[in-house]
Amino acid sequence: MTHHVVIVGAGFGGLAAAQGLKRAPVKITIIDQRNHHLFQPLLYQVATATLATSEIAWPIRHVVRKRKEITTLLGVVSGVDTQHRTVSLSDGGSVAYDTLILATGARHAYFGHDEWEPYAPGLKTLEDATAIRRRILLSFERAERESDDERRRALLTFVIIGGGPTGVELAGAIAELAHQNLPQEFRHIDTRKARVVLIEAGPRILPSFTEDLSAYAHAALERLGVEVHLGHAVSHCGDAGVIYGGQAVATKVILWAAGVRASSAAAWAGLPADGAGRVRVQPDLTAPGHPEIFVIGDTATIDAWHGKPVPGIAPAAKQQGLHVAQCIRQRLRGARSPGIFRYRHAGNLATIGGRAAVIDFGRVKVRGWLAWWIWGLAHIYFLIGVRNRLAVALSWLWIYSTGSRNACLITQGERPST
Repeated sequence: MTHHVVIVGAGFGGLAAAQGLKRAPVKITIIDQRNHHLFQPLLYQVATATLATSEIAWPIRHVVRKRKEITTLLGVVSGVDTQHRTVSLSDGGSVAYDTLILATGARHAYFGHDEWEPYAPGLKTLEDATAIRRRILLSFERAERESDDERRRALLTFVIIGGGPTGVELAGAIAELAHQNLPQEFRHIDTRKARVVLIEAGPRILPSFTEDLSAYAHAALERLGVEVHLGHAVSHCGDAGVIYGGQAVATKVILWAAGVRASSAAAWAGLPADGAGRVRVQPDLTAPGHPEIFVIGDTATIDAWHGKPVPGIAPAAKQQGLHVAQCIRQRLRGARSPGIFRYRHAGNLATIGGRAAVIDFGRVKVRGWLAWWIWGLAHIYFLIGVRNRLAVALSWLWIYSTGSRNACLITQGERPST
């Protein structure tokens, strides 16, 4: 019988594995709880009304339509029977496998305060992005009608928790939206008075970058009008706002960018995991004691970057997916395995608003306008399809030349009563 590879998760790692198995003597089943592949690095731009959802997501079936050996299933995995080699689905179905690839990504981590999630949503899915966009735009709309100064100030205060790339990008984009794009669209409020607050518990933002690039990003955010507060962890999130370092900030929009936790994949299969739920994989990315199971991307942890953990970014997941595909090919040929996985770091990138970015290539570091151009070209290049590349490029060009954001749509609202 044809070797059956089941891939759970159609993110960067899962699709890279499927791509690497092209023309291999296998049949492939991709299982995902959503019907689309998401380009997560630009998700914050949907949340801040820069791009439309269709510009950064593609139906999985369309992406693999020419691969007749691939079957796509929309479903939620509830467990893995490692003895009988089956994947269980929440609707009662199951899928048998010869080789299993778990590439299910990560979710938000609130460090023991899951009760904060309703007040401080994170950003991992399209649903998250459109819900956050709704919160941001509704806050401006409610401020327009608010007559009480204190309540209006709270509505025009936006707090982002976490100073990594996502937090920095969200803070810069919201500041630009409020200070540059919206002022002419409201009559009773001055959106330029909006307060954008970025809270980071550590000593500096962008801790994965060098100190000089971190300092540049800090200064660039402040030039955009963002308040950056360092060295104090948030101790409370609620309907009235946040508390950090003994200081309270009244706000109606809190966004979480402070931590992630792996999916439940380790629990499904009873695999050893670290404190963040990531499977501690073997050097070849297999699960301990289960050479037929590979775990990749944010679902896994491995010290394969000069003795350091592989970062949870898209290029790492793609490299792991391709490595797994090569391992499977070699096994089917009866040839020697390609051996241990080694991560090749291409650099760190983060954008600060629409006209500045920082890039760390190791020996080469770029900042400012040039870095923003490189960042933009790199992201456009990795989008799927010419149409999407053109759409995103034209959207950026339109916004930065006219200041108008056509994606300022409030969706997912309650149905009006009749």
